[in-house]
Amino acid sequence: MSKIAPFHLAIPVSNLEECRNFYTNILNFEEGRSSNHWVDYNFFGHQLVIHYKPKTEEDMHTNSVDGKDVPVPHFGVVLPWETFQEFASSLKSKGINFIIEPYIRFKGQVGEQATMFFKDPSGNALEFKAFKDIGQLFAN
Repeated sequence: MSKIAPFHLAIPVSNLEECRNFYTNILNFEEGRSSNHWVDYNFFGHQLVIHYKPKTEEDMHTNSVDGKDVPVPHFGVVLPWETFQEFASSLKSKGINFIIEPYIRFKGQVGEQATMFFKDPSGNALEFKAFKDIGQLFAN
């Protein structure tokens, strides 16, 4: 597999300042360029852009995974195991309201991974995960 290039992800937010505070001061993402309608962030080496979009009333859909209601759609990133643990601890200390608390899936099995889900202030669902062995990222 070749070296993975950084990806770019743009998401809608209904309150730019509230979300700017969340991504900057709660998640501690480094802010890049910005305007009065969008803000760029360093998303663990990738580019995340929050764009203002007026709020709409849409129901969140979920799929059952491991008996938990996983929000669809969602986005996130796979972190190194130690980084995930540190990030999860930081979020817990800041009182993040998790959709799915950090936990370990497939413990001791192929594909063992840590995962957690929560929403930003605009209702965008985020998933962060880490694999005990990153070589098993696509293992089945």
